[in-house]
Amino acid sequence: MTDFSRLKYYAPAPANENPLHIAADLCIYGGTAAGVAAAVQASRMGLRAVIAEFGRKLGGIAASGLGSTDHGHKAAIGGLARQFYRDLGTYYGTTAEDGLVWYFEPHAAQHVYREWLEQAGVPVYYEQHLASVEKQSGRLSRITMENGNTFSAAMFIDASYEGDLLALAGVSYHVGRESNSVYRETRNGIQFGSHHHMFNAAVDPYVIEGKPDSGLLPGIMDVRPGTQGAGDRSIQAYNFRICLTNVPDNRVPIPQPPRYDPEQFTLLARYIRAGVWDFRQKNAGLPNGKTDTNNFGAVSTDHIGANHEWPEADYATRERLFQSHVDYTIGLLYFLANDERVPAALREERRQWGLAADEFTDTANWPHQLYVREGRRMISDVVMNERHCRHLQIADDSIGMASYTMDSHNCRRLVLEGLCVNEGNVEIGVPGPYRISYRSIVPKDDECVNLLVPVCLSASHIAYGSIRMEPVFMILGQSAATAAAIALENGTAIQEVPYSKLRQRLLEDGQILELDQRK
Repeated sequence: MTDFSRLKYYAPAPANENPLHIAADLCIYGGTAAGVAAAVQASRMGLRAVIAEFGRKLGGIAASGLGSTDHGHKAAIGGLARQFYRDLGTYYGTTAEDGLVWYFEPHAAQHVYREWLEQAGVPVYYEQHLASVEKQSGRLSRITMENGNTFSAAMFIDASYEGDLLALAGVSYHVGRESNSVYRETRNGIQFGSHHHMFNAAVDPYVIEGKPDSGLLPGIMDVRPGTQGAGDRSIQAYNFRICLTNVPDNRVPIPQPPRYDPEQFTLLARYIRAGVWDFRQKNAGLPNGKTDTNNFGAVSTDHIGANHEWPEADYATRERLFQSHVDYTIGLLYFLANDERVPAALREERRQWGLAADEFTDTANWPHQLYVREGRRMISDVVMNERHCRHLQIADDSIGMASYTMDSHNCRRLVLEGLCVNEGNVEIGVPGPYRISYRSIVPKDDECVNLLVPVCLSASHIAYGSIRMEPVFMILGQSAATAAAIALENGTAIQEVPYSKLRQRLLEDGQILELDQRK
């Protein structure tokens, strides 16, 4: 039987009898792609950097199954982010003219990130669960972990997906969808009417079909629909980016998860019975016969509505939610391959795919990182919003560019007029790459003067849906570390970093700040 014992988000760390006390110029909380890029850049600029990583692995979701890069306009990706894809090209021995590889296996990303940090001489401390911070006169001085370890630094970067450090530091943030009226947007808040990832057949939502008093099927929320464009506390769904293969010698059959409940998938069984099967349309090809399997369709790998507690939850609650996502997703794959309510031909087709035996070897061949698409989002002096994405508002202090579609996965699954519906999906293109403001990654100056936030940056829900791509996080991580080094050199708060000096160094290091670099 498959051993899932190490497939965890969190296990309480025992207190160290002799806790470590690490001092550095820059402490980076989070070994995500942004955190790794920040550490490498800090080292290049002569800083003593250190990474405190919550989990056991580097690279966040970029090294945990998201091998099909959501890149937008490739010309807008520069600096270390572009170097990452070039180094993947070296790893694979590509013959492409530009030497870049954009589709890669999870272990290849792990290899590149580990190599980067080894060459930079940046130490990484794993399983560091943030417990408290020390802050005086608006300046962080030390962060303490559950196990008693402490990290002291002159500058800090919160590179986590959740924004746990910024929250403990007393920095303003938002969770959920703002109303369209807050930032003069059109695609924020509650969103009905999308044509993507919606039910393409009528599906009864009740335990006993046609009987509302029998209760709702698992996965359907008992909530009011609300009004179009209104704000709420919902966030877009999380999932795992699953590395599957149909290569027999490397294929592990989908195991039955320990808490498997086939009735959890009755909604999907009814949807298939209604004649719709669209899940398999999102298997992006990776090298060596593997996939980056993402959500697609009305009922797929997104565990819609099951993550709303996550951003502000304590670690034990997140562990419960993590296991819920594990149970749902592995259960989904097992259901499709084995349940007699699924047509035999479809079951047989699904059995051709299994987990890759040479990936995630210490977590039962399952990705270790849940795709936390949206956590806390800082509120600073500049909030990136839909107007920036549409080129109606232009940042004059660019530290990098984003260009992906304004993309929100569904946030809720509910009942309208006796039928099951999904709500929240948005996929709206942008006119082209747009600039990201430096002020969107630094807190307000009366909240913290030595913290930068390249992942949970200041952005509205729908703008964050465009910015939240791993190449952009690497860009922002590199720019954050550059600003931290300049602030230390000048002896100033991060809000007082001269933009002209920051801009000059970013350009020297290959960052793309606008597509015409002469401006």
